[in-house]
Amino acid sequence: QSAKAGLEALDQGADLLVVSCDYDFGAPAALEAQKKGKVSFFLCAEDIKAGIQGVGRHAFSASVLAAVQGATMAEWAYNKRNVRRAYVLLDNTIEYDKGICTGFDWMAKQQSGLVITGRDTFKNGDASIAAQISRIKALPQEPDAIMLCSYIPGAASAVRQLRAAGIQSLILNGAAVDGNYWLDSVPGLSNFVVPVQGSIYGDDPNPKVEEFNKTFASRYGARPSSTYVYPGYVLIDVWAKAVERAQGTDADKVTAELEKMHNEPTLFGARTFTKEIHHQNQARLLISEIKGGKPGIVDQWTLSKPVPLDVLLKK
Repeated sequence: QSAKAGLEALDQGADLLVVSCDYDFGAPAALEAQKKGKVSFFLCAEDIKAGIQGVGRHAFSASVLAAVQGATMAEWAYNKRNVRRAYVLLDNTIEYDKGICTGFDWMAKQQSGLVITGRDTFKNGDASIAAQISRIKALPQEPDAIMLCSYIPGAASAVRQLRAAGIQSLILNGAAVDGNYWLDSVPGLSNFVVPVQGSIYGDDPNPKVEEFNKTFASRYGARPSSTYVYPGYVLIDVWAKAVERAQGTDADKVTAELEKMHNEPTLFGARTFTKEIHHQNQARLLISEIKGGKPGIVDQWTLSKPVPLDVLLKK
């Protein structure tokens, strides 16, 4: 239905097509916008294909690439949590998951002494990962960290099973599992860390983010339940600026203005687009940790270098 919905919106005169978050689901609609010569923005897609490489020159994403999130977890955990032995557990259902692990693997190789002691896969809909847990427990030593590349509900199920099996390793993931809406499924969860673009918990280092949260709550009756509220705000911010600078909504001109943005300030961090990449391949991310079932910001981290295009393309 994605392509059909995209065509319907374009037929109604849309100058900007905002498409579903993930590449797998938003791409058919974005491709229709590309054919019609219109700009499309994925709400929060974090795979490089949700842009020039998979759709075309007029396609962008408002979020931070999954590979950046995975690489951030590798670099931060190595430097701040003394992680030296890591196990990679990939939910290979969608491209987002693969991107997290791709970034983690790339950065892990650059950390002297960080060894990946094993890797395994599962599907988001799997009711059990008992076999994968058995292989982790069969290791000579429990890993310092498990890089879990997944999203809800499969990620919550995997975390619950890992902890139930007595595995207490630091668990790392991407931003898709940020939020408190799923924590009842893993009571008392601790030692679980994700990178986020802003905090929904009232402890963001930028006070303007908390102002946003309160404004959101007054308008919609509840605070944001996940940081994936934020990229939607960012995409309108940067697109509107590009339209103003282009003095109109012509897609070629708006795209050219977007591609001129370098460290463009937004409420949730700077944004850069180029003629090669319509995503963020380096970004400051906040580090959110769950302790005793309660999440909160404990640090912030910016990758020491951008994730290269060939890594993003998984070549």
